[in-house]
Amino acid sequence: MSTLPDFHIVIPARYASQRFPQKMLAPLADKPVVQWVYELALKAGAKSVTIATDHQDIEAAAKAFGAEVVMTRADHENGTERLAEVAAVKGWAGDEIVVNVQGDEPLLPISLIHDAVRALADDPESQMATVACPIHREEDIFNPSVVKVVCDAKGRALYFSRATMPWDRDGFAAQKKVIAEDYPALRHVGLYVYRVALLGQYAQMPMSPLEKWEKLEQLRFLHQGIKVQVALTAELPPHGVDTPEDLQALTEKLKAQ
Repeated sequence: MSTLPDFHIVIPARYASQRFPQKMLAPLADKPVVQWVYELALKAGAKSVTIATDHQDIEAAAKAFGAEVVMTRADHENGTERLAEVAAVKGWAGDEIVVNVQGDEPLLPISLIHDAVRALADDPESQMATVACPIHREEDIFNPSVVKVVCDAKGRALYFSRATMPWDRDGFAAQKKVIAEDYPALRHVGLYVYRVALLGQYAQMPMSPLEKWEKLEQLRFLHQGIKVQVALTAELPPHGVDTPEDLQALTEKLKAQ
């Protein structure tokens, strides 16, 4: 296994959320969700850990538990734009590596962060990396909410889609929705690692037609010819906090532990 290079972690923490407003500050056991994520990130051995937010309440809460915070613009479309602003504020060099750790992923395995960082560092031609895992359930193959990725011989992403891919032409024609044992399906895990120079270019990249229809931000990079390395992990990481029901389930899980 290659040596883990230096890297930064930025935790985008947006106040407004359509499905679960103010979820970053929602209490999970005895701490806000975003504090769990921050403390997890500290254990990853990053050069720096920064919470990037657009709201004073999150800023105040983060400073109260000792986090470094950067206030970012409120009009960012996504976490990638927020990362780009932080990188510019910090003055990070273009060849430095930064990890986007979502503020609603309190149980994200640190090993996934390390695997993605190594995947990018070991592929000098790629400008970003992400993570994928095998798909074990047939219903996930045909579920548009489960994003699939196919890779080339060097482990780089060829395409991401909500559609079923690759398509088993002969198998599905004979017996639709029955998955062969050697079917090479990979499920995309939304953890992203970037070289800082790419973040600086992102704001100038127009939305691609692929991104428009699939509603997948990573297709903007592929459309521009950006190489995306994919780190493989054996299992899907624990679910994050998207809804109040998710918060309750995680609370019960932590109590049981």
